[in-house]
Amino acid sequence: MNKLMTAVQINDYGDRSVLALNNEVKIPTPAENEVLIKVKSAAVNPVDWKIREGYLQAMLSHELPLTLGWDVSGEIVAAGDQVTDLMVGDAVYSRPDIAKNGSYAEYITVVSSEVAIKPKSLSWQEAAGVPLAALTAWQVLYEFAKLKAGERVLIHAGSGAVGQFAIQLAKLRGAYVYTTTSSKNTNMVLDLGADEVINYLEEDFSELKDLDVVFDTIGGDTLANSWKTLKSRGCLVSIIEEPDETIASEYGVSAYFCFVQPSREQLNKLAELADTGQLKANIDSEFELDDVAKAHERSESGRAQGKIIINVSK
Repeated sequence: MNKLMTAVQINDYGDRSVLALNNEVKIPTPAENEVLIKVKSAAVNPVDWKIREGYLQAMLSHELPLTLGWDVSGEIVAAGDQVTDLMVGDAVYSRPDIAKNGSYAEYITVVSSEVAIKPKSLSWQEAAGVPLAALTAWQVLYEFAKLKAGERVLIHAGSGAVGQFAIQLAKLRGAYVYTTTSSKNTNMVLDLGADEVINYLEEDFSELKDLDVVFDTIGGDTLANSWKTLKSRGCLVSIIEEPDETIASEYGVSAYFCFVQPSREQLNKLAELADTGQLKANIDSEFELDDVAKAHERSESGRAQGKIIINVSK
């Protein structure tokens, strides 16, 4: 194996111009508990460009140069001595540890406990689009909100990648789903299972009352206007900002901030749902490794209807 690979890295924090294609990056060697994955596809998430801009320096102590990208599908080409449950040749997918180098690269090392067998029914591109967004939706709805059958949940931005998975997982749990989106995406979110769609450009979602759960994917005014929609002892979970505990107390509800964590167990369950036709992964657009700046531009636009994919190797 050639000991050098190509990766897109940042040497400084800043706008899209700091993204640099480097053809002389050393292929990492897996530690005893890691696997080396030959990357087929990666995905772009908002956290990628937030890290690139330097917004999360206080939370994540990255060393530069840094390879971005924390969604991956690919094939295991080497494994550490302690790895017994995965094999060279396995087709896998993962949301790797965000504190380490990411997947905008030809190879990535990942702790084996963060890696799962790829859903057989999904392409490399679709599989790369699942982990971060679907794990986020799973952890918000099932772990933080403890969503139950018959409960009423509002999912903001249902046409976004996280929102799409959240709608599907909420319906699988038996919840009644409200979601906000624009009129052009109404049919898509209905097809995913939403029961009622609120056109945020023309309608006021805050007129909803007695909801059990609000899933905030936007923050700011959207979060601020969500409190009043909850019933007493309801639950708000944000993936954008830490909700104000004082306000939560005033409304008599619980509130949490969720920063998604890797989980092989949950990835295995998501793969089973995908392979039984119960979970759909939509792709918004695809780019090559040397077009990562354009992929970031698409993500930053806020108009992506599904996952933005980086094709790395065939």
